[in-house]
Amino acid sequence: MSLLGRLQAGLARTREGLVSRLGELFHPGEARRIGEILDELEDVLIQADVGPAIAAELVETIRKTTGRDRSVTGVADLKGILAAAISRLEPQEAGISAGLTAEARPHVTFLVGVNGGGKTTTAAKLAALWSGQGRRGLLAAADTFRAAAIDQLEVWARRVNVDLIRHQDGADPSAVVFDAMKSARARNLDFVIVDTAGRLHTKTPLMKELEKIYRIAGREVPGAPHEALLVIDANTGQNGVAQAREFIKAGRITGLVLTKLDGTAKGGVAVGVSRTLGIPLKYVGVGEAAEDLLEFSLADFVDGLLASPKQDGQD
Repeated sequence: MSLLGRLQAGLARTREGLVSRLGELFHPGEARRIGEILDELEDVLIQADVGPAIAAELVETIRKTTGRDRSVTGVADLKGILAAAISRLEPQEAGISAGLTAEARPHVTFLVGVNGGGKTTTAAKLAALWSGQGRRGLLAAADTFRAAAIDQLEVWARRVNVDLIRHQDGADPSAVVFDAMKSARARNLDFVIVDTAGRLHTKTPLMKELEKIYRIAGREVPGAPHEALLVIDANTGQNGVAQAREFIKAGRITGLVLTKLDGTAKGGVAVGVSRTLGIPLKYVGVGEAAEDLLEFSLADFVDGLLASPKQDGQD
Protein backbone atom coordinates (compact mmCIF):
# COMPACT_ATOMS: atom_id res chain seq x y z
CA MET A 1 0.00 0.00 0.00
CA SER A 2 1.25 3.49 -0.84
CA LEU A 3 1.95 6.19 1.75
CA LEU A 4 -1.31 7.93 0.84
CA GLY A 5 -3.16 4.63 1.04
CA ARG A 6 -1.82 3.99 4.55
CA LEU A 7 -2.77 7.52 5.58
CA GLN A 8 -6.29 7.10 4.21
CA ALA A 9 -6.66 3.78 6.02
CA GLY A 10 -5.38 5.31 9.25
CA LEU A 11 -7.87 8.17 9.03
CA ALA A 12 -10.85 5.91 8.36
CA ARG A 13 -12.60 6.45 11.69
CA THR A 14 -12.11 10.21 11.62
CA ARG A 15 -13.21 10.42 7.99
CA GLU A 16 -16.31 8.30 8.54
CA GLY A 17 -17.39 10.37 11.52
CA LEU A 18 -16.78 13.68 9.76
CA VAL A 19 -18.51 12.69 6.51
CA SER A 20 -21.47 11.29 8.45
CA ARG A 21 -21.91 14.57 10.31
CA LEU A 22 -21.54 16.56 7.10
CA GLY A 23 -24.33 14.43 5.62
CA GLU A 24 -26.64 15.47 8.44
CA LEU A 25 -26.53 19.04 7.11
CA PHE A 26 -28.56 18.03 4.02
CA HIS A 27 -31.85 16.35 3.22
CA PRO A 28 -31.76 13.97 0.23
CA GLY A 29 -31.55 15.92 -2.99
CA GLU A 30 -31.42 19.23 -1.13
CA ALA A 31 -29.14 22.13 -1.99
CA ARG A 32 -28.43 24.80 0.63
CA ARG A 33 -26.74 28.17 0.55
CA ILE A 34 -23.33 28.15 2.21
CA GLY A 35 -24.41 30.96 4.54
CA GLU A 36 -27.15 28.72 5.95
CA ILE A 37 -24.80 25.96 7.05
CA LEU A 38 -21.65 27.74 8.24
CA ASP A 39 -22.62 27.71 11.93
CA GLU A 40 -23.50 24.02 11.72
CA LEU A 41 -20.28 23.30 9.83
CA GLU A 42 -18.27 24.98 12.59
CA ASP A 43 -19.94 22.68 15.14
CA VAL A 44 -19.12 19.65 12.99
CA LEU A 45 -15.45 20.65 12.83
CA ILE A 46 -15.29 21.14 16.58
CA GLN A 47 -16.81 17.67 17.06
CA ALA A 48 -14.02 16.29 14.86
CA ASP A 49 -11.59 17.88 17.33
CA VAL A 50 -10.22 20.42 14.90
CA GLY A 51 -10.36 22.89 17.80
CA PRO A 52 -12.57 25.98 18.24
CA ALA A 53 -10.03 28.51 16.97
CA ILE A 54 -9.11 26.55 13.83
CA ALA A 55 -12.77 25.70 13.17
CA ALA A 56 -13.67 29.39 13.34
CA GLU A 57 -10.77 30.25 11.01
CA LEU A 58 -11.85 27.66 8.45
CA VAL A 59 -15.45 28.90 8.49
CA GLU A 60 -14.29 32.48 8.06
CA THR A 61 -12.09 31.44 5.13
CA ILE A 62 -15.06 29.75 3.46
CA ARG A 63 -17.24 32.81 4.06
CA LYS A 64 -14.66 35.08 2.43
CA THR A 65 -13.62 32.88 -0.49
CA THR A 66 -16.94 31.26 -1.33
CA GLY A 67 -19.55 33.81 -0.38
CA ARG A 68 -22.70 33.26 1.63
CA ASP A 69 -24.95 32.79 -1.43
CA ARG A 70 -22.98 29.95 -3.01
CA SER A 71 -25.26 26.93 -3.46
CA VAL A 72 -23.96 23.68 -1.96
CA THR A 73 -25.44 20.64 -3.66
CA GLY A 74 -24.50 17.97 -1.13
CA VAL A 75 -21.75 16.34 0.88
CA ALA A 76 -19.32 15.90 -2.03
CA ASP A 77 -19.62 19.58 -2.91
CA LEU A 78 -19.16 20.63 0.72
CA LYS A 79 -16.12 18.36 1.08
CA GLY A 80 -14.50 20.15 -1.85
CA ILE A 81 -15.15 23.55 -0.29
CA LEU A 82 -13.81 22.38 3.08
CA ALA A 83 -10.72 20.78 1.50
CA ALA A 84 -9.88 24.05 -0.23
CA ALA A 85 -10.21 25.96 3.06
CA ILE A 86 -8.00 23.50 4.98
CA SER A 87 -5.39 23.64 2.21
CA ARG A 88 -5.20 27.40 2.73
CA LEU A 89 -4.02 26.92 6.29
CA GLU A 90 -0.33 27.66 6.55
CA PRO A 91 1.13 25.14 8.99
CA GLN A 92 4.07 26.18 11.10
CA GLU A 93 7.15 25.63 9.00
CA ALA A 94 9.84 23.37 10.32
CA GLY A 95 12.95 25.12 11.53
CA ILE A 96 14.87 21.89 11.07
CA SER A 97 14.47 19.38 8.27
CA ALA A 98 12.13 16.49 8.99
CA GLY A 99 14.99 14.18 8.07
CA LEU A 100 18.61 14.10 9.15
CA THR A 101 20.77 17.18 8.78
CA ALA A 102 24.10 16.79 7.04
CA GLU A 103 25.78 19.20 9.44
CA ALA A 104 25.01 17.22 12.60
CA ARG A 105 26.69 13.84 13.06
CA PRO A 106 25.35 12.08 14.94
CA HIS A 107 21.97 13.77 14.60
CA VAL A 108 20.47 13.51 18.10
CA THR A 109 16.69 13.35 18.48
CA PHE A 110 14.84 13.23 21.80
CA LEU A 111 11.26 11.98 22.07
CA VAL A 112 9.31 13.48 24.97
CA GLY A 113 5.71 13.48 26.20
CA VAL A 114 3.35 12.05 28.79
CA ASN A 115 2.99 8.36 29.62
CA GLY A 116 1.20 6.28 27.04
CA GLY A 117 1.60 8.70 24.16
CA GLY A 118 3.55 6.28 21.99
CA LYS A 119 7.12 7.56 22.42
CA THR A 120 8.79 4.15 22.54
CA THR A 121 7.17 2.80 19.38
CA THR A 122 7.70 6.13 17.63
CA ALA A 123 11.41 6.01 18.50
CA ALA A 124 11.71 2.59 16.90
CA LYS A 125 9.65 3.54 13.83
CA LEU A 126 11.76 6.65 13.31
CA ALA A 127 14.90 4.52 13.54
CA ALA A 128 13.41 2.14 10.97
CA LEU A 129 12.58 5.07 8.65
CA TRP A 130 16.10 6.47 8.77
CA SER A 131 17.75 3.05 8.56
CA GLY A 132 15.68 2.40 5.45
CA GLN A 133 17.27 5.50 3.95
CA GLY A 134 20.70 3.92 4.42
CA ARG A 135 21.59 5.75 7.64
CA ARG A 136 23.33 4.10 10.57
CA GLY A 137 22.31 4.83 14.13
CA LEU A 138 21.20 3.59 17.51
CA LEU A 139 18.41 3.85 20.04
CA ALA A 140 18.89 4.92 23.67
CA ALA A 141 16.52 3.62 26.36
CA ALA A 142 16.53 6.62 28.72
CA ASP A 143 13.11 5.79 30.19
CA THR A 144 14.79 3.97 33.05
CA PHE A 145 11.85 4.42 35.43
CA ARG A 146 9.87 1.66 33.69
CA ALA A 147 11.46 -1.72 33.04
CA ALA A 148 8.66 -2.44 30.55
CA ALA A 149 9.70 0.54 28.44
CA ILE A 150 13.29 -0.71 28.23
CA ASP A 151 12.17 -4.22 27.32
CA GLN A 152 9.71 -2.88 24.75
CA LEU A 153 12.39 -0.79 23.07
CA GLU A 154 14.76 -3.77 23.05
CA VAL A 155 12.16 -5.87 21.22
CA TRP A 156 11.60 -3.07 18.72
CA ALA A 157 15.34 -2.53 18.24
CA ARG A 158 15.75 -6.16 17.22
CA ARG A 159 12.72 -5.91 14.95
CA VAL A 160 14.04 -2.88 13.04
CA ASN A 161 17.67 -4.06 13.25
CA VAL A 162 19.07 -1.04 15.11
CA ASP A 163 21.48 -1.21 18.05
CA LEU A 164 20.24 -0.26 21.52
CA ILE A 165 22.03 1.38 24.45
CA ARG A 166 20.34 0.39 27.71
CA HIS A 167 21.08 0.20 31.42
CA GLN A 168 19.29 -1.55 34.23
CA ASP A 169 15.86 -0.52 35.44
CA GLY A 170 16.18 2.51 37.74
CA ALA A 171 19.55 3.64 36.37
CA ASP A 172 20.35 7.32 35.89
CA PRO A 173 18.90 8.41 32.51
CA SER A 174 21.83 10.78 32.10
CA ALA A 175 24.23 7.82 32.15
CA VAL A 176 22.30 6.15 29.33
CA VAL A 177 22.41 9.34 27.26
CA PHE A 178 26.13 9.79 27.95
CA ASP A 179 26.92 6.23 26.83
CA ALA A 180 24.75 6.61 23.71
CA MET A 181 26.51 9.82 22.67
CA LYS A 182 29.92 8.30 23.30
CA SER A 183 29.12 5.13 21.37
CA ALA A 184 27.66 7.01 18.39
CA ARG A 185 30.67 9.29 18.12
CA ALA A 186 33.14 6.42 18.41
CA ARG A 187 31.35 4.50 15.66
CA ASN A 188 30.73 7.58 13.48
CA LEU A 189 26.99 6.89 13.36
CA ASP A 190 24.45 9.11 11.62
CA PHE A 191 21.80 9.32 14.32
CA VAL A 192 20.85 8.70 17.93
CA ILE A 193 17.19 8.53 19.00
CA VAL A 194 16.56 8.88 22.73
CA ASP A 195 13.37 7.53 24.30
CA THR A 196 12.74 9.53 27.48
CA ALA A 197 10.46 8.78 30.42
CA GLY A 198 6.75 9.54 30.17
CA ARG A 199 7.05 12.70 32.16
CA LEU A 200 3.75 13.98 33.49
CA HIS A 201 3.61 17.68 32.72
CA THR A 202 2.65 18.45 36.34
CA LYS A 203 5.84 16.90 37.75
CA THR A 204 8.35 19.74 37.85
CA PRO A 205 11.27 17.62 39.16
CA LEU A 206 10.90 15.31 36.17
CA MET A 207 11.04 18.30 33.85
CA LYS A 208 14.28 19.27 35.56
CA GLU A 209 15.61 15.78 34.87
CA LEU A 210 14.75 16.23 31.22
CA GLU A 211 16.71 19.48 31.16
CA LYS A 212 19.65 17.60 32.69
CA ILE A 213 19.81 14.99 29.93
CA TYR A 214 19.55 17.78 27.35
CA ARG A 215 22.70 19.26 28.89
CA ILE A 216 24.51 15.92 28.92
CA ALA A 217 23.73 15.35 25.24
CA GLY A 218 24.88 18.86 24.33
CA ARG A 219 28.11 18.45 26.23
CA GLU A 220 29.01 15.24 24.39
CA VAL A 221 27.69 16.15 20.91
CA PRO A 222 27.79 19.84 19.95
CA GLY A 223 24.31 21.22 19.30
CA ALA A 224 22.52 18.18 20.68
CA PRO A 225 19.69 17.51 20.89
CA HIS A 226 19.24 18.67 17.33
CA GLU A 227 15.57 17.82 17.54
CA ALA A 228 13.15 17.27 20.43
CA LEU A 229 9.91 15.79 19.19
CA LEU A 230 6.83 16.03 21.41
CA VAL A 231 4.66 12.92 20.99
CA ILE A 232 0.90 13.45 21.33
CA ASP A 233 -1.70 10.67 21.36
CA ALA A 234 -4.42 11.62 18.85
CA ASN A 235 -7.00 9.90 21.07
CA THR A 236 -6.58 12.72 23.59
CA GLY A 237 -7.55 15.33 20.99
CA GLN A 238 -7.57 18.88 22.29
CA ASN A 239 -6.64 17.64 25.78
CA GLY A 240 -3.37 16.46 24.29
CA VAL A 241 -2.85 19.92 22.84
CA ALA A 242 -3.31 21.41 26.32
CA GLN A 243 -0.72 18.98 27.73
CA ALA A 244 1.64 19.89 24.91
CA ARG A 245 1.59 23.55 25.96
CA GLU A 246 3.14 22.60 29.30
CA PHE A 247 6.00 20.74 27.65
CA ILE A 248 6.59 23.63 25.29
CA LYS A 249 6.90 25.95 28.28
CA ALA A 250 9.73 23.72 29.50
CA GLY A 251 11.50 24.60 26.28
CA ARG A 252 13.31 23.24 23.25
CA ILE A 253 10.54 21.39 21.42
CA THR A 254 11.30 21.49 17.69
CA GLY A 255 8.50 19.35 16.30
CA LEU A 256 5.36 17.33 16.98
CA VAL A 257 4.43 13.70 16.36
CA LEU A 258 0.75 12.76 16.39
CA THR A 259 0.32 9.04 17.10
CA LYS A 260 -2.54 6.50 16.98
CA LEU A 261 -4.55 8.28 14.30
CA ASP A 262 -5.87 4.89 13.23
CA GLY A 263 -7.55 4.31 16.60
CA THR A 264 -9.52 7.52 16.97
CA ALA A 265 -12.29 9.62 15.45
CA LYS A 266 -10.47 12.73 16.72
CA GLY A 267 -7.92 12.91 13.91
CA GLY A 268 -9.13 16.39 13.06
CA VAL A 269 -6.71 17.61 15.71
CA ALA A 270 -3.97 17.30 13.07
CA VAL A 271 -5.59 19.99 10.89
CA GLY A 272 -4.34 22.92 12.93
CA VAL A 273 -2.21 21.59 15.76
CA SER A 274 0.97 23.20 14.40
CA ARG A 275 -0.81 26.55 14.03
CA THR A 276 -2.23 26.27 17.54
CA LEU A 277 1.08 25.41 19.20
CA GLY A 278 3.43 27.30 16.89
CA ILE A 279 5.51 24.17 16.26
CA PRO A 280 5.58 22.05 13.08
CA LEU A 281 3.79 18.71 12.94
CA LYS A 282 6.47 16.46 11.45
CA TYR A 283 5.16 12.90 11.69
CA VAL A 284 1.88 11.03 12.12
CA GLY A 285 1.42 7.45 13.27
CA VAL A 286 -1.29 5.52 11.43
CA GLY A 287 -0.78 1.92 12.55
CA GLU A 288 1.28 -0.61 14.46
CA ALA A 289 3.76 -1.59 11.75
CA ALA A 290 7.24 -0.08 11.55
CA GLU A 291 6.38 1.60 8.25
CA ASP A 292 3.27 3.29 9.69
CA LEU A 293 5.10 6.42 10.82
CA LEU A 294 4.64 8.94 8.00
CA GLU A 295 6.11 12.37 7.40
CA PHE A 296 3.25 14.84 7.69
CA SER A 297 1.98 16.63 4.60
CA LEU A 298 -1.07 18.88 4.92
CA ALA A 299 -2.06 18.18 1.31
CA ASP A 300 -1.91 14.41 1.81
CA PHE A 301 -3.75 14.76 5.10
CA VAL A 302 -6.60 16.63 3.38
CA ASP A 303 -6.78 13.84 0.78
CA GLY A 304 -6.84 11.21 3.51
CA LEU A 305 -9.46 13.05 5.54
CA LEU A 306 -11.90 14.00 2.81
CA ALA A 307 -11.19 11.99 -0.34
CA SER A 308 -12.71 8.59 -1.05
CA PRO A 309 -10.20 5.91 0.01
CA LYS A 310 -8.49 4.06 -2.85
CA GLN A 311 -8.61 0.34 -3.13
CA ASP A 312 -5.41 -1.64 -2.61
CA GLY A 313 -3.68 -2.09 -5.92
CA GLN A 314 -5.05 1.21 -7.25
CA ASP A 315 -2.93 3.51 -5.16
